[in-house]
Amino acid sequence: MIRRELKVSNRLGLHARATAKLVQLLSGFRSSATLEVRGREVNAKSIMGVMLLAAGPGTEVVLRVEGEDEQAAVEAVVALFERRFDEDS
Repeated sequence: MIRRELKVSNRLGLHARATAKLVQLLSGFRSSATLEVRGREVNAKSIMGVMLLAAGPGTEVVLRVEGEDEQAAVEAVVALFERRFDEDS
């Protein structure tokens, strides 16, 4: 299992479009993934679950990925967060 702390740095936080990008990205991996915010943990492959976290800009999130392709999944998610979900240009 890989655990990674990330910060939501895009202007609108994990709103619908950003969440959809995250879930779509993770759906391409076989590993299971969870996101945790303020003690609440959800399936990171669930749009509704991630939306319920209400993670706004600056929110610290913990990503946990476990499975055969966990390293590649974590790297892809980290890159998405670093690109600010391709929203801020």
